[in-house]
Amino acid sequence: MTTPSLNPLHPHVPHDPHAPILEVEKLNVRYDGHFALENISFHLHAGERVAVVGPNGAGKSTLFKVVAGVLPPSSGEVKISGYGPRGHICIAYVPQRSQVDWRFPASVGDVVMMGRIGKIGFFRWPHRNDWDIVHAALEAVDMDSLAGRQIGELSGGQQQRTFLARALAQEAELVLMDEPLNGLDAPSQEAILSLLEKLRQEKITVMVATHDLGQAASHFDRVMLLNRRIIRFGPPHEVLTSDNLLHAYSGHAQLIKGADGTTTFADSCCDGEDENA
Repeated sequence: MTTPSLNPLHPHVPHDPHAPILEVEKLNVRYDGHFALENISFHLHAGERVAVVGPNGAGKSTLFKVVAGVLPPSSGEVKISGYGPRGHICIAYVPQRSQVDWRFPASVGDVVMMGRIGKIGFFRWPHRNDWDIVHAALEAVDMDSLAGRQIGELSGGQQQRTFLARALAQEAELVLMDEPLNGLDAPSQEAILSLLEKLRQEKITVMVATHDLGQAASHFDRVMLLNRRIIRFGPPHEVLTSDNLLHAYSGHAQLIKGADGTTTFADSCCDGEDENA
């Protein structure tokens, strides 16, 4: 996907076509003198699907906010296609549902159109082409029939599909989703995972924070095991080992040996959400 020209209200941020879509180097974030993230370095390629897992308070949400450019790092560097994160309109950030005010009086269509603001500019009216893009995005996530519905009236799965439609309308190249499957029933989770597969086919890079290690292993190319530092980052079978999980989850982890000899990992730390998870 090429980077379009922007209007004067949104200065053009160039992209280096030879650079990784996301590159993080020696990133540190401190809160009140304590590390939320420490010495984080990694890079992603176009079209990858990456799951970020770890206990509450591991820094997953903090990492996403820094990459999205809404939270400054204490030190280190984040680059999007070779340039700093601020000013890019190619990043779509979907926060945890608990951080969204669902009482905001906006329709599904209005929310998806918000993804076009970076291209339209503030205080400017969308053109017919913009609405065509919005409707195409809603059709892609099977939400076009609900375009006029208030966002707060939707189910959790429909709300997440709306945010994915907004990312499509934005023409995002990097999508960050913080716990998008949390609290959804199994069919809704499968629908979201299916939509993420469509994003891969469009060469859109996706990072998803999740507590579900089974889904991380089954549906993502690579897994980042995080607890303030990167414990391991690579293919699921190399990352989600007993030793790595015990290291990351420490006292919150249990390895349960079944009668058939299989070992199950139990995470007892994650009953609630943490804004710095």
